[in-house]
Amino acid sequence: MLRMETALLLVVAFVAYMYFTTEKERTALHRTFSLLLVFVLVNLSLDGATVYTVNHLDAVPELFNDVLHRLFLGSMVVVIFLFYQYIAILVQEETGRPRCLDLPARVFLAAAEMGNFLLPISYTRTAEGNYSSGPYMLVPYAAVAFYLLLCAGLLAANWRQIDQKKKSAIGIALVIEFVICLLQGLHHTWLISGMGITLMTLSFYLTLENPEALRAELVEQKMSMLYLKSQVNPHFLYNTLDTIRIQAQLNGDKKVADLLMRLVDFFRLSVKVDRSMVTLDDEMELLEAYMELMCCRYPDINCEYDIDPDLGGTQVPNFILQPIVENSLLHGLKNKGYRGVMEISVQKTSDSCMEIRVRDTGSGFTEDKKAAINGLLQSYAKQPPKLTGNSIGILNVQKRIKLLCGREYGLSYTENTDGGVTAHILLPLYSGD
Repeated sequence: MLRMETALLLVVAFVAYMYFTTEKERTALHRTFSLLLVFVLVNLSLDGATVYTVNHLDAVPELFNDVLHRLFLGSMVVVIFLFYQYIAILVQEETGRPRCLDLPARVFLAAAEMGNFLLPISYTRTAEGNYSSGPYMLVPYAAVAFYLLLCAGLLAANWRQIDQKKKSAIGIALVIEFVICLLQGLHHTWLISGMGITLMTLSFYLTLENPEALRAELVEQKMSMLYLKSQVNPHFLYNTLDTIRIQAQLNGDKKVADLLMRLVDFFRLSVKVDRSMVTLDDEMELLEAYMELMCCRYPDINCEYDIDPDLGGTQVPNFILQPIVENSLLHGLKNKGYRGVMEISVQKTSDSCMEIRVRDTGSGFTEDKKAAINGLLQSYAKQPPKLTGNSIGILNVQKRIKLLCGREYGLSYTENTDGGVTAHILLPLYSGD
């Protein structure tokens, strides 16, 4: 039996090595799987230790044996809880629905751990082998059943909205664990709980978290950035140059020189494709160059800035603000004859994130347009990067933020009470490289 536990530990250790040495995006899903791997390794190590100690009760001090068994079952509860967390996050990403069972799951985790460490423990000796027993086992095993049922409920409730590969991986993993738990309950001396946990981990790793899938995500990041860069509309260049030509007839050379300088600044900054992340100062420099040109072209547009000076060095995805501002101009202020105000603000939030707001006083959304935009932003992962059509900018910006920063960040829109809309871009506070 100890040989099996050792083999399982080596398998998961190899999986953990492959996973942690693979470049991946920073998301709640990947962080949860990383934490899961760590706790699985701890659990399998304790499993092997308890298999030895429970079968050498006369040679091992009772207190040491008790502590090992409580730690083993406590870590098993954490592992199954993390499986639930992983599945809950995955379902949220697939459906866009918020996770509403996290609080009960955490409360149950705390109660299970308290019961595991406080209730009496005993050992049963048989001819086939020994195993731990007593009231302390009831709470952890009840917790395992509770989390597995939660996972099964999530899968059943969202079956039609989850990708086929993902729901197959979840379903297979749950079936494996249910079967292992049933066998363990019928044959207490088999001590095969580690096999179920290992097989669940492998099913997720091979189907959802393998290195090839992670590399594909990084390739999509780079492709999305190139798609977004390529969407700078040639009409913008022609119209702006025409504005400069007209301005040359009405003003002196200094004005023309200033406009040309801002145009050069804009294109110099916008074609930097070698970096996926830039400082906020760089991103704002590009945006200011763009807005100076647009305000010259449309003199009745006023642009106001409210930027937290402490955030200038914060890293943001490259080229995300100009498409959002351009969208506000073309779909908001255009309907008002290009008259109105654009407000760009960047502030820290209470949860140590950064929020960029782009507010316009334009015509706002129609009901159909609002529903279409919300649907587009929520189902971004199922839509390929676009080079033509409506809402190119906001879709590609959403995809790049999610890929580069994590799925808990991104773009959303709200309507202003006094007219117009506000784009909200939530980003993490990254500094340095």
